[in-house]
Amino acid sequence: MKIIDITPENQHHYFCCLEEWSDDIKQAGDFKQKWYEKMKDKGIRVKYAIDDQGIIGGMIQYIPIEYSMFEGKNLYVVLCIWVHGHKKGRGDYRHRGMGKALIEAAEEDCRELGVDGLVIWGLILPVFMRASWFKRQGHKVVDKYGMMRLLWKPFNEDAIAPKFIRPQKLPAKGSGKVNVTLFRNGWCPVMTLAYERVKRASEEFPGKIEIVEYDTTNREIVNEWGISDALYIDGKEVRTGPPPSFEKIRRKVARRVRKL
Repeated sequence: MKIIDITPENQHHYFCCLEEWSDDIKQAGDFKQKWYEKMKDKGIRVKYAIDDQGIIGGMIQYIPIEYSMFEGKNLYVVLCIWVHGHKKGRGDYRHRGMGKALIEAAEEDCRELGVDGLVIWGLILPVFMRASWFKRQGHKVVDKYGMMRLLWKPFNEDAIAPKFIRPQKLPAKGSGKVNVTLFRNGWCPVMTLAYERVKRASEEFPGKIEIVEYDTTNREIVNEWGISDALYIDGKEVRTGPPPSFEKIRRKVARRVRKL
């Protein structure tokens, strides 16, 4: 196994999060690719873990904190670290040390870049981006928000701990129409999938839905709302990970339409 950088020749694997086989990822569209094009000149780093056959089994992406959903200074943030764990496609690459190798490579890279530390968000649930796993890699919790934990590994004594950006205001319930509000950054196809499904479901109720979409690659919008990626239907947040099915989202929209 070894760690390699993203290149123009292999970047298509990154755009689909190593899931070329997934119809769901295809439904998410090309928002991740567009986001990457915006971030290329802003310091984004992407690395792959490949096995001895040259097959990519895992990836990590990290960016300067000012382009993330957190507050901090002179830090990098791991948006996600992902080792392919499905039987479909390239197969299950978990429990081979790829995750540990990727996070160590990112830490070494960030030290060479001269930043003060590496930040990671995690969940207390035993699913994707487990906070407990990051703790075992030497990262410490510095902030909490719901089921999310913000962890970091400072590289020097002058490093200032990061923190969550918390919501400043929330979308309101619609007046005369159902208000569907999307805060879309574009870095994660899983969240994008939920947004695309709610837009498709809304088409079944012509004249009943008002869709408002915010591009949160614009930091001013993130600072105004305190929200980076989220879906709201009539002011109520809909969890986007794991992405709800089209049928579930349609039922939520239909329920609000009946109450108009």
